[in-house]
Amino acid sequence: MTRTLHLTVQHPHPGLAVATIVGDVDVHTAPTLRSGALEIIQQGHPRLVLDLAQVGFCDSAGLSAIIGIWHAAQEAGGSLSLAAVPDRLMRMLSMTGVDSLLPVHATAADVTDSPPASAKR
Repeated sequence: MTRTLHLTVQHPHPGLAVATIVGDVDVHTAPTLRSGALEIIQQGHPRLVLDLAQVGFCDSAGLSAIIGIWHAAQEAGGSLSLAAVPDRLMRMLSMTGVDSLLPVHATAADVTDSPPASAKR
């Protein structure tokens, strides 16, 4: 496990941010994920996608951070989606029922290539 976590952010549509997470999400790094994601939401990007393709490990602290981010996004009138979820984390999401709350996509492009919901009318 690594003790560092890196977030890079892209803004493919107004109000939408894609945060690419690199590293392990555990008791040591979950606070970094949570604070980084909350900052993105507070900066006016309430629709957030976490691209987890480069996450090697996620424990219960990471899951708790993801749930906290989901709550913050909802409070801001937005949403949280997950992309490229590693198998082990997907099993944890399924076992806890969190997969029924959060949209899960195969890739971040699956989310960013479609127009925002407000433009689909």
